[in-house]
Amino acid sequence: MNHHALATRTPAARLREARRQLLERGEPGSGLIEPGLQRSWQRSRQFGLAPTGRMLGAPHASTPQLVRALEHQRELVAHARPVMEYLFDQTRDNDSMVILADAQGMLLQALGDASFVDRAQRVALRPGASWHEQWRGTNAIGTALADAAPVVVHAGEHYLERNGFLTCTAAPIIDPCGRVLGVLDISGDHRGYHRHTLALVRSAARMIEHRLFDTRHTGSLRLRLHAQPEGIGTVTEGLLALSDDGWITGADASALAMLGLACADIGARTIEHALQLDMATLWAWARHSGQAPHTVRRHDGSVLWLRAEAGRAVLATQPVRAVSRDAADRGAAPKADALAALDSGDPAMHAAVDRARRVLDKPISLLLHGESGAGKEVFARAVHACSARRDGPFVAVNCAALPETLIEAELFGYRAGAFTGASRDGAPGRIRESHGGTLFLDEIGDMPMPLQARLLRVLQDRQVTPLGGGKPVAVDFRLVCATHRTLRAEMDAGRFREDLYYRLNGLTLEMPPLRERLDKLALIARLLHEILPGRELTLAPEVAQAVSAYRWPGNLRQLHNALQTACALLDDSDAEIGWSHLPDDLAADLRATAAPRAVIDEGADLRLQSERTVRQIVQTCAGNLSEAARRLGISRNTLYRKLDELGLR
Repeated sequence: MNHHALATRTPAARLREARRQLLERGEPGSGLIEPGLQRSWQRSRQFGLAPTGRMLGAPHASTPQLVRALEHQRELVAHARPVMEYLFDQTRDNDSMVILADAQGMLLQALGDASFVDRAQRVALRPGASWHEQWRGTNAIGTALADAAPVVVHAGEHYLERNGFLTCTAAPIIDPCGRVLGVLDISGDHRGYHRHTLALVRSAARMIEHRLFDTRHTGSLRLRLHAQPEGIGTVTEGLLALSDDGWITGADASALAMLGLACADIGARTIEHALQLDMATLWAWARHSGQAPHTVRRHDGSVLWLRAEAGRAVLATQPVRAVSRDAADRGAAPKADALAALDSGDPAMHAAVDRARRVLDKPISLLLHGESGAGKEVFARAVHACSARRDGPFVAVNCAALPETLIEAELFGYRAGAFTGASRDGAPGRIRESHGGTLFLDEIGDMPMPLQARLLRVLQDRQVTPLGGGKPVAVDFRLVCATHRTLRAEMDAGRFREDLYYRLNGLTLEMPPLRERLDKLALIARLLHEILPGRELTLAPEVAQAVSAYRWPGNLRQLHNALQTACALLDDSDAEIGWSHLPDDLAADLRATAAPRAVIDEGADLRLQSERTVRQIVQTCAGNLSEAARRLGISRNTLYRKLDELGLR
């Protein structure tokens, strides 16, 4: 869809010259007006319309014909009417009207200010009239239909001079099969022109399209797509409907653009043509993922966020299918195991999971590097659970938490009476306890130098000798180490043995800090499921936005503790975590750091969108109201009035 048609206003002087040449020569001079406007004027001329004088022969539906047209477009009218009423409420007393037209340009319904309706009716801007370009020349409704794109036609840009008192903004309404169903329009006195009206009308048209999509595809597998996880569920998301075997049966313009498809691909392509994804994975996500979006990859490697949905009746007809190995190899749908649970959409974590899988059962040591609380032990446990040693023990030792005097006995064990206070039965030590399983040494960078030498000997000989002497005992374990320190720097500073460093550093994996992860909402969904299994919980939208913006200095550990507290404060009937459920200090930090979004949150109602946009622009301009008004495309007086309404002055 071409979104550039008539997107900018033609300077008045050039518009006057173009009209003069149109009247004198029969066509405007080249380069005087915007190409889309020139094409529309040329079409109007080819229809035999004269720019000046009376307009003859334009059809107008009789009352019975209009009633039949409304009945024929009953679905469109039903979904458009609530949106039209809201638009009218927002534009009331501005000498304007909100209009719905069908795909032939016939006006179906109109809501307007009484003061403007009388003037509009003089040019037949009323239900039953046709505003196709063939009859009215260049106008927002007819030109939006001709170009299949949102347009603004302002004042003298209208082909017919008699319509020059109007400023009109229209957007086509596209059905899920890619067909134009009609047009939504705001028309008013040209003196009330505002640049932001185009965004308002486009947003409203999308709302209607989404309502149509959900109505028509209740019996399908539906996909919601966006470049950001927070975009899922808003009017900026892309919508796809799929058949049971993966054919694309419906799509909106946003989804087609995201996937590089055309309207002709609806019904002619499968989802696997557009995404590195298979249907078994999508059905599994629809069945189990709840509100958590997943990352998927296009064939060029770029990432999108996706949520799969299907009604219970639809899911009941689908067998539970195994996720294919091919999908796991592509990274779009890994196996349903402990590592897969950690791979919830962040590219850095996905890379770590993918590399860990490749060495799962090979004699290669893993070194996990990352900040405290970033989930290094959780990752190590997942590696163990996915390996051939999963039935053996997982033994974790925090080298920074034990006093230097005890860590040697803790690791290597001791014989009875080996030191004062030792158990008379002795102890095997953590290394021997890990025999047949995995030994996880956390904060290995804090291990004292003498113990580093003993650990190196164990790794070389695969034997451990307890304190106090005795016969060496053979051990067999997989070693996974973790540290927040840079071991190479510690080695260069003489605090870490070079030979041990190269023994441990078989494969280093970076654990991204929570502030850098792109899968925060999916992480939260998983943690909530772990804390309160079987209960469907989500974050309130404003909390979800703040959580995404917060830096989380305590990483996953801080997030988990916050969610545990929130869950404890929930009432039995609560399904949403709001500000009142969070610890006071965290709630204060989240509110302070959650930057207002510069883009319009199109999942909220249109009034809220307008308020958020004004707030954001004023903040961006550091209170310079002249600059803010310029960016918003409104006068300073209009901005002052808006600020008064919002209580911001």
